[in-house]
Order: sequence, then structure tokens, then C-alpha cells
Amino acid sequence: MTKGTPDYARYAERQSDMLGLGPDGKPDPNYDATAIGVTPTLTAYDPSKPPPQMKLTQEEQDILDGKKGKAHAKVMRTLVDHGNLFGATKLVDLGGAPHTSFFTGTPAMSPLIELFTECADEGLKAYAPYTVNPRPHDLYNVETSPDEQIMIFEGYPLQLEVDHLHVRLGGRNLDTRSCMCYLPEVGNAPKKGTFVAWAESSAINAGNSILGIRTNRNSCGMDLMCALAGKAPYFGLMTDEGRKAKWLIEVKTSGEPDWGVLGGAIGEKCVEDPPFIVGIDKYFDGKITPQNVHKLKAMGAATASNGAIGLYHVENLTPDALDKGRDLLVKDYQTYVIDDAEIERVRSTYPNLWPENVKKPNRAYIGCPHNTYQEMMNWGTGILDALKARGQEKIALPTHMFSATVVRDHVFMEHPVMMRDLKKAGVTFTNTCVVCFSGLKGYSDTEFGVTNSNKTRKYSNSIYLKDDDLLEVIMTGELPT
Repeated sequence: MTKGTPDYARYAERQSDMLGLGPDGKPDPNYDATAIGVTPTLTAYDPSKPPPQMKLTQEEQDILDGKKGKAHAKVMRTLVDHGNLFGATKLVDLGGAPHTSFFTGTPAMSPLIELFTECADEGLKAYAPYTVNPRPHDLYNVETSPDEQIMIFEGYPLQLEVDHLHVRLGGRNLDTRSCMCYLPEVGNAPKKGTFVAWAESSAINAGNSILGIRTNRNSCGMDLMCALAGKAPYFGLMTDEGRKAKWLIEVKTSGEPDWGVLGGAIGEKCVEDPPFIVGIDKYFDGKITPQNVHKLKAMGAATASNGAIGLYHVENLTPDALDKGRDLLVKDYQTYVIDDAEIERVRSTYPNLWPENVKKPNRAYIGCPHNTYQEMMNWGTGILDALKARGQEKIALPTHMFSATVVRDHVFMEHPVMMRDLKKAGVTFTNTCVVCFSGLKGYSDTEFGVTNSNKTRKYSNSIYLKDDDLLEVIMTGELPT
């Protein structure tokens, strides 16, 4: 833990699901991944020989030689060294728009703040206006006690510096802050085949899989360096070879699977190697739409957090699978069958991290990654219908619905009465990050949540529930028996 950080804020310093840490903050012994999204093909390290060097254009070499500024040269040196480490053959030009997971102002972020301040002082900007992950706290919409507010300010003392820095480097407005940058309301959905360099694991996962863009699972900071350079090393998931599937996943459940548990099972089994999934396209009416994309979002985010998967293929559905079908499978692929029994076996492994004396939740978290418009509609009507059926005016449990501000506004503009009634019933709407909110150590000692997100479950003490069970808990305040 960084020196000077209060003990109760120590969880705020592990925001990345690329670290291989469990919910207790300790290394997960079952996590074995490079965390770039695919197992790279690396030659054996020989200290007597220099590592392979990628070929640079004259312009790139000039930047590396400092002809366009000292900070620019440092950025280029970082990209080149990173690429050489993974055997990249070249740098490629990036398109679309960047997205960064450099979003929390913890003391651990001081080196990155200093680094990127030097870049901003030299006048560097991202190659396009970029989106950013949600802020780690929301003191406007989420009820917090004075003690909890102190925990937030001491846990994220550099948040204003981070937000200021993004303005200088070309970040977009705070109302677009979201881990779901590819939603139409946010508008960062590059075209199929576009090279980008993102770091938010669920966005990488969805971008590669649902949009068909090409990005590795970059680290926080590396994403922004690539954005400033407008280039990224070419290796891994950016290559045709790296996008091939090493696993065939046969889904043989009797009905529509629990998407979060399905993704968790795939992530734990495949770790970081791309899977080719069959048997689920029938739940999408032939194509991915705004009305069903949340199913893939829930599954994909779980593969990326319970493992380190940066790309999956779904037969007859996702872009690469539509283009190449089962030709995406490598010759010696492995097979994993997931049926009802396997779903329940995986679900049964999820631990209850609450103290033994805690029997009831005191918060419900809906949406991680952030909710889509359709999800907000589904949950909104579901909650209000359940209240009416029970003759209740208020929900029994403080419930937070997480979404980008622009998505919330979309729902509000089209369904203001529903939004009013939900707020009157006790639902709050926030654009913060549920993992940061629920994972801050001070909160996890006093707040015991239930969630429909397998990602939130993985990185907090929250208990994972199916949607129907979560709705029941919201109504009653009691865990299902």
C-alpha cells in the first residue's frame, strides 16, 4: 500500500482486474495470465541476446530521438519498449477514439499524474477527444454519512488533479464518464477492424467481441500513452493469429443461462485465451441489438474479471465469428461443456464474505458495467410492478442504479414519470463506479451489498444474485433462503 494512505482506503488502490487479486486484496493462486487478453507467443528469454526490435518509420524514430519534444520521446520510448517485450513487429496508427481507465485519484496514481502533467505541459493531446471510466465516487446522488464522506476524500485525495488533467489532454465531459463507452448515448464505438488501445477490461472485451475492433488489454496509463502517440504496438489481440480461439465452449443449458455465471465459468476456465462459444445465439434473435446487448455485456465482463479474457466469439452472432465461423478455432483447441449442473456448480463456489453476524444486506447495486437504456427500462418497470403487486410504496433496501449520466437522461426524457416514481420509491441513480464505491475498505467494513453483477461480486464483499432473486431482496430486505 502506498505510504500515507489511510488503512480503510487501501482497497481504493486496486481498481484493475488485471492484478490477479482476490476480494481480500491478496494474490489469487489460480490466476495465471499476462493480462494482455491473450497468451502471447514469446521466445525463451536469453539475457545474452538483445530482445527483438520492431521496425519504426522515420517519423516514429524522429519522435523517439526527441525531435518533437522530451515528453513525446518518453511516450514513444515506453510504447517501443512495451512492444518489444511482447514481440510486436511494428506500431500501428489508432482510429476511432481512445478510452482510458485512468480515473481514480488515489495516492498510488501520483506517478501517473506527474508523468501526464509533463505531457500536458509540453502540449500533447490525445489523437481524438476521449472517454474515461466513471469517477470513483458520487456525493450528489448516493447517500453517505459524514464519516463515509471523509473516507472518500481521504481515499481519493487526488481526484480533482486527475479530472483536471483529462481536460488538458483531451478528455470529454463528465456526463459521458462510463465503463460502457460504446453505448450510443456515449458514442465511442469505433468501426469494425479499427485499432484502438483501451484499458477498461469490460470495454476491451465488448469492443473486441461485439464491435469487432482490435485492442489488447492495456494497463492503466499505457492506454493514455497510446492515445497521446496515436499509435500502439501491433501484437496479441490486434493480430489475426492472436484472435483465434483456443477453447470451444458448448453451452447446453435447458434455458437461457445466467449470463453472469456463464461468463464467470468461461473466465475461470479459459483465463485469458479467446473462447468460441456455441449454443447461445438463439437468445439474440439473430443479431446483437440495443435490446439484448446487455446479455453479452454481463457475460463478457464476467469473463474479463473472473479471468482476463479480452475477446470472445459467439457462433452466428459476433463479427469475427460471422466472418470466419469455426475456422477461428486453432487446430488443438480444448472443449468445455457448460450445462445447468455446471452453472450451479460454479455459482456454489462464490463465497459469502460478510462477517458471520451479518445476515441482511443494507444496499443493492444494479449495473456493473454501467446499465444500458434497456436495462434501466427492465429494472424500472420490474421494480414498480413488484411494488404495485405487493401494495408497497417504498422498496425495503437502498438501491443504486449505475449508468452514464447521458444514459440516465435518455431514460428521463422518454419516461419521466417512471423515473420520478422510482426515485420516490427509494431508487437512486448514479454515474459512479460501483466497484470503487463498494470496494473502498471503509465501506466494506460497514456496507453489505447484493448485486446482479459478477464483476462487482469479484471485487467487493457483495453477494451475487440472479435478477429475480435480487428484485425479491429489494422488495423485502431479506436474503433468499
